Amino acid sequence: MLNNIIKYKTFEWLQSKDCSVKNLVKYVRNKGELRDTQIQAIETYLFLKIKGENKPLWQLFTEGFFTNGTDLSKLNINQNTRDFLSKNKSALALFDFARQKNGKTTLLPELEKLIIEQPESIEYEKIIKGIFYNVNYADYLMSLPMGAGKTFLMASMIYLDLYFADNEPDNKNFAHNFLVLIPSGLKSSIVPSLKTIEKFDPSWVLPEPSASKIKQLLKFEILDQAKTVSKSNKAENPNAQKVNHCLPNPFGQVFVVNAEKVILNRTYLDAQQELFEKTEDEKDKYANELRNLIGKIPNLSILIDEVHHATDGDIKLRQVVNKWNETGNITTILGFSGTPYLSNGDKINVTETAFFKFSQITNTVYYYPLITAINNFLKTPKVKIAENLDKFQVIEKGITDFKEHYENKVYDNNNIAKIAIYCGNIESLEEEIYPYLTGTLKINPDEILRFHKGNKKYKLPPENELLFNTLDVPKTISATKKRYILLVQIGKEGWDCQSLTGIILSQKGDSPKNMVLQTSCRCLRQVDKGKHETARIWLNEYNAKVLNEQLKKEQQTSIEELNKLDKKIELETIERFSRIEHLQLPKVEFYQLKITYNSIDEEENANTKNKLQNLLKEIDKYKKPALIKTSELNDIDDADINIIEKTGTNFTNFNQWIFEISKESFNKISISELNKFQTELKPIFDKITFIENSITFFNELFDLYQINSQIRIAFSIKRKLQTESEVLKNDADLLIVDNLKIVEQNEKLFPSKKDTEKILELDRSGNSTEIDNAEVEKSYEIMKQGLVQAGMEAMVISFEQFKNQFDFSTAVKSKDKTFHYLPYDFKQSGFEKEILQKTLNLFDFQSNDLEIYYNGSLSKNHQFKIIFNQI
Repeated sequence: MLNNIIKYKTFEWLQSKDCSVKNLVKYVRNKGELRDTQIQAIETYLFLKIKGENKPLWQLFTEGFFTNGTDLSKLNINQNTRDFLSKNKSALALFDFARQKNGKTTLLPELEKLIIEQPESIEYEKIIKGIFYNVNYADYLMSLPMGAGKTFLMASMIYLDLYFADNEPDNKNFAHNFLVLIPSGLKSSIVPSLKTIEKFDPSWVLPEPSASKIKQLLKFEILDQAKTVSKSNKAENPNAQKVNHCLPNPFGQVFVVNAEKVILNRTYLDAQQELFEKTEDEKDKYANELRNLIGKIPNLSILIDEVHHATDGDIKLRQVVNKWNETGNITTILGFSGTPYLSNGDKINVTETAFFKFSQITNTVYYYPLITAINNFLKTPKVKIAENLDKFQVIEKGITDFKEHYENKVYDNNNIAKIAIYCGNIESLEEEIYPYLTGTLKINPDEILRFHKGNKKYKLPPENELLFNTLDVPKTISATKKRYILLVQIGKEGWDCQSLTGIILSQKGDSPKNMVLQTSCRCLRQVDKGKHETARIWLNEYNAKVLNEQLKKEQQTSIEELNKLDKKIELETIERFSRIEHLQLPKVEFYQLKITYNSIDEEENANTKNKLQNLLKEIDKYKKPALIKTSELNDIDDADINIIEKTGTNFTNFNQWIFEISKESFNKISISELNKFQTELKPIFDKITFIENSITFFNELFDLYQINSQIRIAFSIKRKLQTESEVLKNDADLLIVDNLKIVEQNEKLFPSKKDTEKILELDRSGNSTEIDNAEVEKSYEIMKQGLVQAGMEAMVISFEQFKNQFDFSTAVKSKDKTFHYLPYDFKQSGFEKEILQKTLNLFDFQSNDLEIYYNGSLSKNHQFKIIFNQI
C-alpha cells in the first residue's frame, strides 16, 4: 500500500542534499528517548509536511509525488497506452500503484489490466480522490500497536509543528493550535491522554533553548464539562466559553475533547424551523456552539486517537471535519490507530462495471505491525486456550499459571505483576467471580481490586477508582498489594498499566466482540527497557476464536504465530536453598504494642445547613486585604491608597465550582448532595466571585482552598478519636525462608552461582574455610620441583599466587555469619547488595561475633537482620 512507497521515499529524502531537517532527526535519534518506531513515524510526518508541503494525499498522488520513475519502454504494453501514461501523471501514478507487489501478485491486477487495455476510459483524478476519501486537506494515519507510545508521538508532533510555526508564522503548512479528539467510546482516556502530553519532555525532539521556549507557549484545556443547562447549546456551555475566550488569534492552544461533543446532529438541526432566516454560521452555532467555535480556531491541526472508531457508521466525525475545513482553518488531520485495517473493505468504482476494494485504511502513511513490536519491545505473549471448561475452571487455570510464572515478579519500578480478569456484568463480578477468588481459591481480599461504575445494587467505594488509576504509578518499597484486577466494561482501551502481565477472558461477553484483540493486548506494554518480558493471555474457546479472527483481519497474523514468537532463548533460572537448619538460628521473643482506635460521634447529624450559613457569616475571615499605593517618584510618602476588593483571572460558574468540591472530596460528597444545599451555597459562591464583561471569575483575595475545605467539612459529623493500647508478648522466626522458588538469573544475585555451590558443598562436608598453610606449602614445593625437573622453571609462580588458588571468596568465608538461604536476590535494590558486600569485608564485622541476614523479596519489608551473639 501507500505506506510502503512513503517509507522508501522518506528514506530517499533523508539521504538527499535538500533535506533541511537532517540535523534535527539526528538529534532525536542521538537523544535516544523515543523508540525507533516513534522516530520513523516522525520522519514520515516531516517528509509529508516539508517535502510534500502538507498537501492532500490525492493531490500528491496525482502530481506523481509517489511514483518511482517507471521505465515504460521496458513494460509489455501497447504503444498507445505507453504514450498515454507518459503524458498523464495521474494515470501513471495509479498504474504504478496498481502494480505494487502484494505477496506473489500485484496489488490491483484488474485495475492494472484495465489501464493497459482501456487507458482513456478511466477518470483518474476522480478515482484517486475516492481512494483518499474525497478530502481536500492533509489527512494522514499513523498506525502503531498498543504500547508503542502513540500519545508521546502525538506530543512530539505537536511540539515539532509549533516549533516550525514559531519560526515561520506565515507558513500555513504548520499548525498554531491543536485539537486532540478522543473517540466517544473512550471518554475515560481524556485526562490520561492530556497528562501524558503535558508531561512529555520536549527536549526529546527539540534542542534547548527551543524546547523550553515551545513548552512555555503551550496551553492545555480539557473540554469535558457538562452544559450548565440540560440540552442547551447556548452560551451556558462552559466548553464553548473556553474556546471563545482564546479567539480570534490563539497560538499554542491544545484542546482535548470527546468526539461526541462535536458530532454533527442533523436531526436536531433540521428541527429548528425558526432558524430559516438565519445565516449558515448562526444555524450551526445554534445547533452546536462548541463545534462552531472550534471551526474558527486558526491554523488548527486535529489529532484523532484510535481513529478506527471514527469510521463507525454512527459517528459523523468526517462530516464535522469537512465542515471545519470549509473555513480554511484546518492545517492537518492526524489519525492514530493500532490497526490500519477495516472490518469491511472500501469499494472504489472504476467504471460502471468495474470496481476494486481496499481492506486497509488508504490514508495510512506509516504502519508498524504488532508482530514487529512484540519482537522489539512489547512483552512476548503466550496465549492459552481453555477448551471444554466453564468460566470458573478457566479462571482457576489462568490464576494458577500466573502464580507459577509471576507471583514473585517485581519490575524495576517496584510494581508487582498483575492480572486482569474481565467480567461480563457487575452481578457476575460481585456474586460469582469475587466470591470464587476469595472462597474457593483462597486469595487474600487485600490482593484483589474490584472496579466498575456501579449500579443500583452494587456500589464501590470512591478509593477503588483512585487505586485503579494509580496501579502503575512507580512505587516505593511499600508498593500496592493489588495483584488481581476484576473489571466490568473498563480497561479495554486507553488503560495504560505497564505492570499488567496477564489477561483472562473466561466467557462470551467478558469483552465486546469487536474489542477482544484490544482487551487481550492490554498486558503487552513494556515495563523495563532492554529486558525480555513475557505475558499470559487465557481465553475460553469463544474468545480465542474471535481473537484469532481479529488478528488475521487487523494484524495479518494469528494466535499460532504469536505463540511461536520466542525472540530470546529461555531465561536461565537459579534454584534457591534454605540454610536455616545448618545455621541453627533461634526464635526471638518480642513485645507487640496493640492499639485499638475507636471513632466516637459527637453529633447526631452533620447540621450541614447551619454550618454553611455560619460559613457565609464568617466568609470575610478567608479574605486577604489588598491595596495599591500610587505616588510620584519624588514624593513616595504622599501616596494615594486604594483598597482592592476583587481580582482574578480564573473564570468559573456555579456548576463548575460544585463539581470541583465533589472531586476534591474524592466523590465522597456527590454533586447531587451538594445541589440539595444550593440555597446556602449560592450566596457563598456569589461572595467569592465577581462578574466582568458577563464572565464570572473567582475573587483571588479569598482563600478558595480553605473555603472548599470548610464546605466539605459541613457535610460530615464531628468525631473524636479514642485509642486503647495493649502490650502482647510473642515470639517469631527472625528470618523468613518460606516459599523459596526459583528466580531468574540476574546480575543482582549474591553470592554467585560458583560460591553458592561451594557453600553448599562445605555445609555437607563439614570442612572449614580456613586454609592449612603447611599443606599449601607442601603442595607448592611438590609443584615447584616437578616444573624444575621438567626444565620449565619459567612457569613457576610465586607462593602467594599459588596460595590464592586455594583461598575462598569473602562470601564463602562468611558463610556461617550470613546467607540463611542461597542466593539472596537484590533485584529490587542493588544498593542493599552493595551494603551486604561491604559489611562482609569490614574488619569489625569479621573480628566480632556478628551475623547479618537479608530477608529480601521473601518479606513485605526489605530489611537486614543483624545479630549480636553474647560471648
